[in-house]
Amino acid sequence: MAENGAKRIRLGMVGGGTGAFIGYVHRIAARLDGDYELVAGALSSRPDVAKESGKNLGLAEDRIYTSYEEMAKAEAARPDGIQAVSIVTPNHMHFGPAKAFLEAGIHVICDKPLTSTLDDARKLAQIQPKNGAKFLLTHNYTGYPLIRQARELVASGALGKIRVVQAEYPQDWLTEATGEENKQASWRTDPARSGAGGAIGDIGTHAYNLARFVTGLKTEAVSADLTAFVPGRQLDDNVHIMLRFEGGAKGMLWASQVAVGCENGLQLRVYGDKGGLEWRQDNPNYMWFTEFGKPKQLLTRGGSISVPPAASMNVRIPSGHPEGYLEAFATIYSQFAAVIRGEGGDFEALLPSLADGVEGMQFIVASVQSSQNDSKWTRLSDV
Repeated sequence: MAENGAKRIRLGMVGGGTGAFIGYVHRIAARLDGDYELVAGALSSRPDVAKESGKNLGLAEDRIYTSYEEMAKAEAARPDGIQAVSIVTPNHMHFGPAKAFLEAGIHVICDKPLTSTLDDARKLAQIQPKNGAKFLLTHNYTGYPLIRQARELVASGALGKIRVVQAEYPQDWLTEATGEENKQASWRTDPARSGAGGAIGDIGTHAYNLARFVTGLKTEAVSADLTAFVPGRQLDDNVHIMLRFEGGAKGMLWASQVAVGCENGLQLRVYGDKGGLEWRQDNPNYMWFTEFGKPKQLLTRGGSISVPPAASMNVRIPSGHPEGYLEAFATIYSQFAAVIRGEGGDFEALLPSLADGVEGMQFIVASVQSSQNDSKWTRLSDV
C-alpha cells in the first residue's frame, strides 16, 4: 500500500537499465511515497542488458521484455498489467513508446524533452489515448515546495506586473570532448539521438519550463545564440537566449555545460513593479522575496512565513530538515498517482503536461532557427 493507504499503481519502465542514472532517479521517485510498484520493464534496447537489468530489479521473468512494442501489447492484455509506464530513454526513443502505451490505454510518464523533433511532438499531441490514459512530462524542478510558493506569489500579485525574468542552468561536465564510453554524454551530443539541441534540450528546457511555470507568462519570441565550444561537437554546449513575453515582460536564459566550476546551477529570478524573488536549486529550501522599499525576507520550505496551500502541499518533513532533488521528483510522481486514481483535480494544473512538452520543443526549434539566422528574433508561433 502507498503511504496514504491507497493501492499501489502497477508501473513499467522503458529504458533505465543497469548504469542509467535517470532510470535510477525515476525508480526512487516512484518508491518514495509508496504510490507505485515496478512490475515490468523493457529496460534496454540490448536484450542481454534488458534481461540482466530486469533480474537485478527483481522483476518476474515473464515481465522482462526486450522491446517496448512487446511490452505494451503483453501488458495491455494482462488482467494484472501495468497501469502506468515510465519512459527514460534518450530523446529519439520517446515518441515510439509514448505512442504505443497511450494507444494501449496505459498512463505515460515521460522524461523531457518530449521528443527529439517538433513534428513528433505534434503527432503525439494528436493521439487520442485509449481509456483516457494520462500523460506526465517530468520537469521535476516544478515539484520543489518553494517553486510552488513562488508561482503562488506571482499569481497573487505580490510582485506586481512582471517586468524581468532571468533563468540559468550552468554545468561543467561537458567541458572536454567525450567518447562513446561515456554513455550519458555520447547520446546527448549526438543529433541522431538528442535531436536539434544539445544543452538547450538537455537543461535549457528545464530553465525555460521553470520560468514559464512560476510566472505564467506566455513567450512570444526568442533571440538566441547557440554555441558548440568544444571542437568537433555537433550540438550546442552553451546557450544565451533573450525572450519576449506577452504583456511586455523581458527574459534572459543561460544554459551551459562548459561553465567550469558550475555543478548544477539552476536558478530563477523574477522581478515585478512591486517586488522580486530569487531561488537556487543548490539551496532549494530557501528563497528570497523582497517587496519594493522593504527589507528582504528569507522564505523557508515549510517555514512560518510560507503561504499555504502551495508551500505545504508536498512538504514531507518539518522545516529545517532539508528536502531536495529526489523529493521534488517524487512529488511529481505522487501527485500524478493521485491524478491516475481520479483524486488529483487540484494537481493537474501544476503537473507538466503533453502541451508543455510541445511548447518546449517549439522553444528549442525557434532558438535553433534564431541562432542560425544571426540571432534574429523568432516567434514560437512561426515554427
